[in-house]
Amino acid sequence: MRKRGFEIVTKYKDKAITLPKRKTGCSAGYDMEAAERIELTPHKVTIIPTGLKAYMQQDEYLGIHIRSGFSIKQAVSLMNSQGVIDADYYNNLENEGHIMIAVINHSDEVVLVTKGMRVAQGIFYHYLTVDGDFAGDGDVRQGGMGSTGV
Repeated sequence: MRKRGFEIVTKYKDKAITLPKRKTGCSAGYDMEAAERIELTPHKVTIIPTGLKAYMQQDEYLGIHIRSGFSIKQAVSLMNSQGVIDADYYNNLENEGHIMIAVINHSDEVVLVTKGMRVAQGIFYHYLTVDGDFAGDGDVRQGGMGSTGV
């Protein structure tokens, strides 16, 4: 039985996307690369596509974190501090579970992100729920980013 991992979304199957890897035996995060060249406009939020989707157990999520070297050298950060990819985001009808990184450029200069540049890392987490939580008995996710409401 598959437990957790990464796959390439259909739109990027033939675009030489690299599946995330941990760089050392003690690395917590799987480095994620930009799927295409993107320019980060100063003081604006830009979405960086990864060409990836992730599968995991129902009581897990994938935390998305900016890579520290990228953040410090380029004065960028994740717009929402940490991204959360829920287990049911995988293969959703709207965007197949495509993981996209929302980055804000804090500098006054355009930052160039090249295809294959490592921009974020994903860490799989297990989470707990409270007694009487019946969310697992509810609706099935229909959409992609932001589909569970504001």
